[in-house]
Formats: sequence, C-alpha cells, structure tokens
Amino acid sequence: MNNSDYNKAENAVNNVENSLQNAAENAKWKINELADRAKDYINEKKNNDQEANQEDWFDRVKANVSDTWEDIKDKADDAWEKTKDAAEDVKAEWNKKTN
Repeated sequence: MNNSDYNKAENAVNNVENSLQNAAENAKWKINELADRAKDYINEKKNNDQEANQEDWFDRVKANVSDTWEDIKDKADDAWEKTKDAAEDVKAEWNKKTN
C-alpha cells in the first residue's frame, strides 16, 4: 500500500471533520445568541400587545434546535459513510498488496 492510499483515507476523514465542524458552527441559533433572541421575542410580543411567556419561547427554541439537530445528523451520517468507504478502500488495497 502506498502513501497515496493512506493520504486518500486521511483526506476523507479530514473532509468529514470539517463538514461536521461547519454544520455545528452554522447552527441557526448559536447559544450565545439566545439572550438576544429572547429579547427580540419579548419585544415582538410587546409590540403586538401580546403576553410573552416562557412556554411559547421554549417552543420556538425547541423547534430551532430540532432543525439544527437534523442538519447535524445529516452531516454526521454523510461523514460516517465517507469515512467508512475510505477505510474500506484502504483495507481492500492492503489486502490486494498482501495476498
């Protein structure tokens, strides 16, 4: 097995890692933004002569987190498949060269 086979597998793993990091960084609402989002929610309700309540706020956050989780899960699934495929390619090459 030559270095290019190992490099191919390593690059696949690195691409997967970068993809997962980007998914997490690009989450719709980052944790540090929640306070600002809460203020916006309260002001929105106030401007519409409605009462802001914690349950409604949590429903909004939960919906956002759910969407974010689905995005991350899709990236993680893709990462798993690409890494698994690269590992199988390296294993196949190794078996060819050692048999």
